[in-house]
Amino acid sequence: MKPAHSVNALKSWVELQGLSTREMPHLRDLLQDKSRCEALHYKALGLELDFTCQRVDSHVLAALQRLAQESNLKDQIQRFFQGQEVNTSEQRAALHPALRNLDEHKVAWSKSITQEVHLELERFCSFAEQIRAQKHQGYSGEAFTDVVNLGIGGSDLGPRMCVQALSNLEAWEKPSKSAALPRVHFVSNVDAWALYKVLSDLDPRTTLFIVQSKTFLTQETLLLAASAKQWLTQNGCPLDKTSQHLVAVTANTALALQSGYKSEQTFKFWDWVGGRYSVWSAIGLPVAIAIGEKKFKELLEGAQAMDEHFHQTPWDRNLPVLLALFGIWNNNFLKAYTHHIAPYSYLLSHFTPYLQQLEMESNGKGVDLQTHPMQVHTSPIVWGGLGIDGQHAYFQLLHQGSHLVPVDFIGLKSDTCPADKAQEHHQCLVLNMKAQAKALAQGRNLQETKKELKETGLSDEQIALLAGHRTFRGNSPSTSIWLDEMSPKTLGALMALYEHKVFTQAAIWSINPFDQWGVELGKKIAQQLKNN
Repeated sequence: MKPAHSVNALKSWVELQGLSTREMPHLRDLLQDKSRCEALHYKALGLELDFTCQRVDSHVLAALQRLAQESNLKDQIQRFFQGQEVNTSEQRAALHPALRNLDEHKVAWSKSITQEVHLELERFCSFAEQIRAQKHQGYSGEAFTDVVNLGIGGSDLGPRMCVQALSNLEAWEKPSKSAALPRVHFVSNVDAWALYKVLSDLDPRTTLFIVQSKTFLTQETLLLAASAKQWLTQNGCPLDKTSQHLVAVTANTALALQSGYKSEQTFKFWDWVGGRYSVWSAIGLPVAIAIGEKKFKELLEGAQAMDEHFHQTPWDRNLPVLLALFGIWNNNFLKAYTHHIAPYSYLLSHFTPYLQQLEMESNGKGVDLQTHPMQVHTSPIVWGGLGIDGQHAYFQLLHQGSHLVPVDFIGLKSDTCPADKAQEHHQCLVLNMKAQAKALAQGRNLQETKKELKETGLSDEQIALLAGHRTFRGNSPSTSIWLDEMSPKTLGALMALYEHKVFTQAAIWSINPFDQWGVELGKKIAQQLKNN
């Protein structure tokens, strides 16, 4: 185990504490510095990150870079990509980058792992193409029209998000002009209504279930699978043919086979794949069915390109590292303990729940690598949703509430929706996203508010009554992330951007981002209650 460092004892950490207590120019003034704004714009891999609305100056930027250096970030990144044991509590590597490494000549881990990954990738992608081409049939001999994914946590959030995000693809690789592509549905909640609502519109003769569980012991998923089997048999499927309608994706393939799943419809991933990092594996089967093998591999390519960027790019231009450092500045020094995610694209409706698991399950830790209690805050509370909806709900708190809440705005530079007036709709989204970032940064002081109210014809008495209510403090930090377009490659790059941000912050805090023991206690107690 690599020795943990006490991050708050580092010279750069102490320096940052001092910088955070000095009087610093308001963001409305910082934004007037053109050279600063130009320096805080970064582009790579179809993404543009605008950090100009972060409350940082050259002194803070330099100290943050020194923090990364003193935390041995370079060494920790090397160990991660070399496949060393970075998941210390479970004593294994975290090799999810191997899942999206499509170039066999660029291998930082054992070639046997790469070969095994590629073999399984071809297996489940081939199966996905057969489903799309209507070459697999159910018990009645009819092709599958609907695919229902049964899984929770990483077996749901990543695949669900990707299928929704990439539902814009008009040029999906259809196997033939006449083929109807299957619809992909997701059920994660063990509440019977969740499954009932989906199945009520489906035909059991043409419905395929994908049962996703790393251990194949997940209580919620197994109960959903049992109910799905019962639905099949109650609606005419012979018991001995239910296996035609069932697919297993698991790290425990032996148990899946013992449970009656067909070997040709059982796909594996490995214990070194954390659930929240698993969409790149066979857990991504519903994504491959939805968008096709070619587009799925483009998703992997986008993530792999971000892997290379993270591994090789100097920190002053490294997108995941910069995103992580600004997050630490906001969380640990500006005392902003929540973090808001505001996508301005309907396609990213499920991106915030995906990030909630990625960030809070990874870095929601209270002890360091040597189990010493943390002396600093780790993961912020991640929350949010579609920005255009949030503007008419909780953005009031962002602008005038008593909490300082940093925001990640995420938008598309261009959109290809074929609907009438789609470009007018898109322009509305873009303008609102830019306006919200600007309003949160600049605010409107009391003098400006009084002047504006005066121009509307209000009396001095009315102005005195209203001005305080209509003043905005501003100085709220945000990052604007622009995707050139919503494509598999840019989505893959965006997802890996946040994965490596999480890793970077964990490396600096000296915590393990790859275990999740906090998930276990409640499960254990639920089982005890069941047995009593």
